[in-house]
Amino acid sequence: MITRRLHGWIIACSPLALSSLALAACASEPTPITPHGDLDRRLAGTSGTVPYATGLAYTYPLPGLSTREREDFLVGNNFFSDNWVTAPSSTTARDGLGPTFNARACGACHTDDGRGRPPLDEGEDFLSALVRVSVPGASTDGGPLGVPSYGDQIQPFAILGVPGEARPRVQWEEVPGSYPDGATYTLMRPLLTLADPSFGPLPDDVMTSIRVAPAMIGLGFLEAIPIETLDALADPDDRDGDGISGRVHRHLEDGAMVVGRFGWKATASSVRAQTAGAFVGDMGITTSVHPNDDCPPEQLACSEAFAQSEPEAGDEVLDVVVYYSRTLAVPALRDPTDLEVRTGSALFDAVGCAECHVRSIETGESDVPAIAHVTIQPFTDLLLHDMGEELADHRPDHDASGREWRTPPLWGVGLVPVVNRHDRLLHDGRARGVEEAILWHGGEASRARDAFRALSAEDRARLVRFLGAL
Repeated sequence: MITRRLHGWIIACSPLALSSLALAACASEPTPITPHGDLDRRLAGTSGTVPYATGLAYTYPLPGLSTREREDFLVGNNFFSDNWVTAPSSTTARDGLGPTFNARACGACHTDDGRGRPPLDEGEDFLSALVRVSVPGASTDGGPLGVPSYGDQIQPFAILGVPGEARPRVQWEEVPGSYPDGATYTLMRPLLTLADPSFGPLPDDVMTSIRVAPAMIGLGFLEAIPIETLDALADPDDRDGDGISGRVHRHLEDGAMVVGRFGWKATASSVRAQTAGAFVGDMGITTSVHPNDDCPPEQLACSEAFAQSEPEAGDEVLDVVVYYSRTLAVPALRDPTDLEVRTGSALFDAVGCAECHVRSIETGESDVPAIAHVTIQPFTDLLLHDMGEELADHRPDHDASGREWRTPPLWGVGLVPVVNRHDRLLHDGRARGVEEAILWHGGEASRARDAFRALSAEDRARLVRFLGAL
């Protein structure tokens, strides 16, 4: 009998204790993790939160999972965290990496289920961020039109004998600014280059977009928000005249019209769709959802590399990774009685942040009882908003324009420095903390940004303090 400790749970690796899939998970070497007490303890207030603010704050399962659900969570965590390897391999449960890829594991970008960042130095590789690319036009399903020879995502790494596509590099440009009270600040804008392209120069009209990996917490709750709720939050024609015209991102996915919830432009309708897309796009792992490797015809070595006849991640593996992703808990608000936090919370509403970063939403039906019909505080409306020219990537994605972004959830945002040891925010990680993220807001968020800028230095600090407590 072998025991493993994963995220505070002890799992017995015995043929009598676990399914064959769980035994496959047990076959790999674990990452030592320190236990953190009673995972079923709830805080009063929002459902599905856990009262832990350590470096593992994003890694806990939802309170209230059954014994079988906990097993699925643990097995999914293992397949999420461990590296995939090149096929063919004796590690048949985890082979099939590539031929080209961005990362070897889901957890390589979502370290401790947290948030990635862009490179901070010009010579640094993209390790928890990626680059989307496309050319003008649309694919048959209305999505971005891939770049000839490269597709719609740059994959800088590859298995032996296959060239990576290019080396993304970032330089940072300073953008100075000042508050009405005279206080000055400096923002940072990323300038992207794609060095050493392996299949010829990229076209002059190529559109690029840096995307960092978001935190994984609370995804099951967001998936369970009823479509009717999203439609009620939307105001695409700005009928109330408040300057905010958020809209639901309806688009084609596998031939059906869906409502997007996940991804920086709300291009995935479910955790399963998002996970399967990341498997093939980021790691080159095929599934029943995406059964073919991402090898453009011009990439002969990629096309000729060893390929398995079956999906490299079978449905059983995909299902447990999806389940794990859906059942990660959300850290509870910290210091809720602190006067500075309470004042900052009121200022958050007063300047208009809560118009898009909606505090409280009710979930609907879910096959996971801990997710169904509960009140959550995600601080998002999951809608697309025009965020102005400064944040625009000028790269349309289905029905989302190059200026539109999905409102990102803010729950847990204050723990990014604790979990991931950086403070980079927004889709490309340009903002160093929440204050800079607010200052980058434009378009529909201009009024809220300007109201924040008009606050006294003390009140700006209080609002930032509140966000740091989320």
